[in-house]
Amino acid sequence: MYLYLSAFADEAAEDFEEQLRVLNAERIPYIEIRGINGKNVADISEREAEECKTLLEKYGVRVWSIGSPLGKIGVSDDFKKHTEKAEHVFKIADILECKRVRMFSFYTDDPGPHEREIVSRLEKLVKLADRHGIALCHENEKGIYGDTAARCLNLLDNVRGLKCVYDPANFIQCGENAEAAHSSLRGRIDYYHIKDALTADGSVVPAGAGDGNISKIIGDIDLETVVLTLEPHLKIFSGYDNFDRSELKNIYEYPTARAAFTAAADALRGLLIENGFSEGSGVWTK
Repeated sequence: MYLYLSAFADEAAEDFEEQLRVLNAERIPYIEIRGINGKNVADISEREAEECKTLLEKYGVRVWSIGSPLGKIGVSDDFKKHTEKAEHVFKIADILECKRVRMFSFYTDDPGPHEREIVSRLEKLVKLADRHGIALCHENEKGIYGDTAARCLNLLDNVRGLKCVYDPANFIQCGENAEAAHSSLRGRIDYYHIKDALTADGSVVPAGAGDGNISKIIGDIDLETVVLTLEPHLKIFSGYDNFDRSELKNIYEYPTARAAFTAAADALRGLLIENGFSEGSGVWTK
């Protein structure tokens, strides 16, 4: 089994080049790009994307996924304008030689009546992405249609070509049992976000310190090759308010975003070792 690490490095630094330095220092070969020099990845220009590509090549980091905000609008919000943003995101992905884009399934306070509209919107986005050779990967998230495992499965069953990102902390914060959600989605998960949380109050904690049963989940992965994207959320970082409507709760304290990122990376590496993985050159094997 081959396991590769990726990360939302904007949680360690706002400056994109510094993000890449951090990834090198933490021995993480892939990045899930979200924040770049104070901008969301969906808002950078094609010229800025080319500049990012040059830096990625300089530091030997590859883009695993675009951590886009697609689908993070209300179900009644202007969808035509959103598809225009999607087209731009897919062009950015093309420049960065990335074949995955993370996305969501629209904010709604009443999922049932909006199911048909949401499925229709996702079908259109998946077809648009497919023209660029890109896979859309749906992440379970608080407040959207696909916040529970059951509704995530419904989307995967009804939107051909849609892939799945599994985030244990988000399931916990929605009142779901993370391990049960993993069992129900097993075989449908394309890659993982590593973020842990406490059931009691939703506080985000290092992997293994919460109720996500992340060590067991890692041990249960039966894919030949898998990618884990580290998403620490252990300290407020630049841009957080621009992509998440909820308050970020933490019970651990860190002096800097960089220190919080290292703590998250150390915790994940500890769980990999606990599960019998050995670290090689950019890859963990078992």
